[in-house]
Amino acid sequence: MEKSTITIDVTLDNNKIPEKINWRAANSISEDKGQDAKAMLLAFWDGTDKTAMRIDLWTKDMMVDEMADFFYQTMITMADSYNRATKNPELVNDLKSFARDFYKKFQDHQMKENKLTSK
Repeated sequence: MEKSTITIDVTLDNNKIPEKINWRAANSISEDKGQDAKAMLLAFWDGTDKTAMRIDLWTKDMMVDEMADFFYQTMITMADSYNRATKNPELVNDLKSFARDFYKKFQDHQMKENKLTSK
């Protein structure tokens, strides 16, 4: 049986706020130095307790617009994963539609905020 290891290093400031996130995977092209990230969402499913366990971290230099992009892209890829697992196109389309609506509302909100701050 083959085994692969994924390592996540989080550098914290004095207040225990993430400053840097770096991850690397065994047998990856960038295994030596790893890859930097500004945010991460990691979820595990506990089949015994039927609960999701999560680690959600982002660095203090993660911008709000980057967070919106991150969530939008994550929701779209979650829908794709759900499709591969369930072959349920109706729910997949619902999730993708929600993701698009979420992102559109974020953009509208940003436009409104930008108009207020530019006055």
